[in-house]
Amino acid sequence: MHGIRHLYRSFVSTAIMSSKKQANSKKSSGKTTATNTDNNKPATVGAVSVNKAGEIVLRIHAKPGAKQNGITDLSAEAIGVQIAAPPVDGEANSELVKYMSKVLQLRKSDVSLDRGSKSREKVLLVGKNTIDIDRATQLIKTECENG
Repeated sequence: MHGIRHLYRSFVSTAIMSSKKQANSKKSSGKTTATNTDNNKPATVGAVSVNKAGEIVLRIHAKPGAKQNGITDLSAEAIGVQIAAPPVDGEANSELVKYMSKVLQLRKSDVSLDRGSKSREKVLLVGKNTIDIDRATQLIKTECENG
């Protein structure tokens, strides 16, 4: 248990330092793009971006246990998604992937959970060449407005 706490604290402090570095680099350069060499990291910063592998990256703030599925908000940091499934045994994760594939008008197999299986902050990947980023953003905004 102590090892898990240490890893969590290390992860949190790394995330805080990383966000401070991004804030400082935005102040100095005014740019919102990041240069990453890892293929799973996004090439741009934001809720909807494209990684170097050409996959669309969706940053999700999940809200499990809702009465119905829906997109609650779209910010620069994440897409707020309420999920009508409890956060037990991966039910909310499965429902999230199913719901987002429906929103994006894709097959369920085209959308996958990349990170955050046990967290509210999740990262979904949309398969390469299935939809472009502008269309994905448009569909998400439309779903958010329709509630």
